Amino acid sequence: MTMKQAILLTHIGKLIQIREGLQSPLRGRDMSELPTLDNAWLLIENGEISDYGSMDQLPDTKGVKERNLGGRMVMPAWVDSHTHIVYAQSREEEFVMRLKGRSYEEIAESGGGILNSAKKLRNTSEEELYLRAKKRLLEVRSLGTGAIEIKSGYGLDTDSELKMLRVIARLRSEYSEMPIKSTFLGAHAIPAEFKNRRSEFIDLITEEMIPRVADEGLADYCDVFCERGFFTVEESDRILKAAATHGMRAKVHANELALSGGVQVGVNNEAVSVDHLEFMGEEEIRALKNSETIATLLPSTAFFLNLEYAEGRKLIDEGLAVALASDYNPGSTPSGRMPFVLSLACIKMRMSPEEAINAATINGAFAMEVADRCGSISRGKLANLLVLKDVPSLSFLPYAFGTDWIDRVMIHGDFIEGE
Repeated sequence: MTMKQAILLTHIGKLIQIREGLQSPLRGRDMSELPTLDNAWLLIENGEISDYGSMDQLPDTKGVKERNLGGRMVMPAWVDSHTHIVYAQSREEEFVMRLKGRSYEEIAESGGGILNSAKKLRNTSEEELYLRAKKRLLEVRSLGTGAIEIKSGYGLDTDSELKMLRVIARLRSEYSEMPIKSTFLGAHAIPAEFKNRRSEFIDLITEEMIPRVADEGLADYCDVFCERGFFTVEESDRILKAAATHGMRAKVHANELALSGGVQVGVNNEAVSVDHLEFMGEEEIRALKNSETIATLLPSTAFFLNLEYAEGRKLIDEGLAVALASDYNPGSTPSGRMPFVLSLACIKMRMSPEEAINAATINGAFAMEVADRCGSISRGKLANLLVLKDVPSLSFLPYAFGTDWIDRVMIHGDFIEGE
């Protein structure tokens, strides 16, 4: 492997999210702490953070390429731990249906929603699917995402689910400089052909899909949409246990539309994260408090579907580990813009700027098990970084929700051009 040229970033106005040796996600009041260093330098060698410090202790780095940032801030790139960017086509027609008063469930029951995406994906070649997903990956990378989780779930048959997962594997291979995790979500909806045979579809997932996915090494995680009108607690539990026997850890779509039991089934199956959580009761909070499972909130989904927002403030005050992700998908969140997620978390969930940044960086990294590689300014981690424009404070980031305040994006020690 060719060694990259070392680069020294100097005169950094504020180096944000400095952490060494953190072994677990931030919880509760610890999420309000965001370690920073003023007037700093950062040394990058072979695509990784080698060292950092204050400018009054700048080491002798003769021969190293220096980049004077003129007082601009630097922070780790976003870690987006929940997306669905492998899909065939957009679904703006359903957007118009919602504007006319149709609910998410009504659209799904009429053949729209996930089933609409499945129909389109089955008729799209693997190569075309890859090209479209690649375009979206480059889009979110240019917006500051330096690590990402991608789910299947728009195939709903064995061949189509495997096709999606192969696309994710190809993206992971081609863009190895940014961590990409793959999640099998065959249990996203009951396909039309199994409408009156749902137990047979569960059999298909557990007895055919999961073994095939595992045999081909195509997924890190298994997710299930444990939700009213989709998969029951019992069905979800069976699917997650089957996946566990094949080495896939659990993730769960939980409580987006109602109190579904998804949090409990996730905790009982030692899920890395349970995601959405627009509906939460005391039982769900207790379950998470007694577990290692991360609560991942997706505020741009609530924004787009006009749902109640998850109670981020309450969950943090209860001492939970909270992450933020985009949920980029064609039906309920056609956006991977993490700065907007940051603003929504503060405005609609009453999270502080520091809490939101922690949730979108280091806790997101724990939610996709890449905290040893990204999510903070730490020696030995990937130099996946954001250089900000001339902003007055950290609070300006969520405050200025319509402003493009990212100046440059660095991935593996290289500044990328606008994509």
